[in-house]
Amino acid sequence: MRHFDLCVIGSGSGNSIIDESFDDLSVALVDKGERFGGTCLNVGCIPTKMFVHPADLASSVEHAKRVGVDLGAASADWPAIRDRVFGRIDPISEGGEEWRRSNRNVTLYREAAHFVGPKRLRIGDETITADRFVLAGGSRPQVPDYPGLDDPDVAARVHTSDDIMRLEALPASLVIIGGGFVAAEFAHIFSAFGTKVTVLQRSEVMLRKEDADIAAAFTEQLASRVHLRLKQQIVGLEMTERDTVIVESVDAKGIHYDFECERVLVALGRIPNGDLLNLAATGVETHDDGRVKVDEYQQTTVKGIFALGDMSSAAQLKHVANHEARVVQHNLLHPRRMIAADHRFIPHAVFSDPQIASVGLTEAEAKERGKQYVTARQNYGDVAYGWAMEDTDHFVKLIADPKTKRLLGAHLLGPEATTLIQPLIQAMSFDLDVPSMARGQYWIHPALTEVVENALLGLKL
Repeated sequence: MRHFDLCVIGSGSGNSIIDESFDDLSVALVDKGERFGGTCLNVGCIPTKMFVHPADLASSVEHAKRVGVDLGAASADWPAIRDRVFGRIDPISEGGEEWRRSNRNVTLYREAAHFVGPKRLRIGDETITADRFVLAGGSRPQVPDYPGLDDPDVAARVHTSDDIMRLEALPASLVIIGGGFVAAEFAHIFSAFGTKVTVLQRSEVMLRKEDADIAAAFTEQLASRVHLRLKQQIVGLEMTERDTVIVESVDAKGIHYDFECERVLVALGRIPNGDLLNLAATGVETHDDGRVKVDEYQQTTVKGIFALGDMSSAAQLKHVANHEARVVQHNLLHPRRMIAADHRFIPHAVFSDPQIASVGLTEAEAKERGKQYVTARQNYGDVAYGWAMEDTDHFVKLIADPKTKRLLGAHLLGPEATTLIQPLIQAMSFDLDVPSMARGQYWIHPALTEVVENALLGLKL
């Protein structure tokens, strides 16, 4: 039985832990994924945003007309867009795997694995042991067992975010099941490219975890671009004689609907992969939702076994996984002076149309926690660059504590929201009060950042 100093499960952020600091250790890297490099590189953040950018260009045609510019009719070359994306990403994945195989102290296993005892891992036909483990095996899309999915013809037309981007051709019609950020981003991508998109959401609003004002505005704006049906429960799927799929749903009143499409995207979130590892055999405990339990040092309930990223974090965000990987790396190298992960102000974003960016508490969360707070809402269209853009739909909403004068939350809906939010994240992370942030620096006029400045000044502190 082969023994290692360290075993890392997962080739995403977990892979980044193994640098020259570990050259004197024997390391096993285990990943059974179809492609090396994890979710973000292959099926998540990076390829989706490489699709979002051309979608933004395509959808700019209508906005251009509002400012007197005729860009003509948008036309998307799906194979060219797809091949540009994966023509760059696939070589990175392949090169990363080849480089890891060349590391003298790293043994790469590309097979499924599960624990068979304390710190004992079965990989294919081999069993290994290690002094320490890092669980960074990521997550997978959640696909309910809908009636009809057992039909191979139906199953061939039902996709997740893991494979929808590699379609051979752009579908004429697409039904998206879900109302989270994956559904919102792909609704933007495919509708911008000319696909007839229908979104079926079980809740009464899209992006229901966002601040209520943001979610309501986004829902209204998305509904102007796609066929959005709320409060829908999926009943089943079936093939038609036209080689299309019928998605049947039922609303809160019991009324049934049929939606016909060429392809279906199931976008209902992702499941942590810890359940595939038989963690109980090595003593690692999990939460009810399948996430691995960790302490502030990212250590599990078993000393010497750490976890990070989607396997343990409710956020399921790449920037969180990267932060946790740096924490785990330090704690592996310096077990007597470990550092804690900082999960105080985790921002997130939705790269749809419009963009959304948020950090901190929503107004509902502030109320639930009994916080004293004030809010301010600043419309893009009320600052100079917003005028230039003829913007009528977008805004910044801030929530602050009137006693401490610190931000409690920031929520942006509109162009460049994912960039505009950064100084607000910085202020919260470094404990900068609102008056100092608003008046302690220059704000470039007439840049769009003035919408953030004016929102800060609008807080009645």
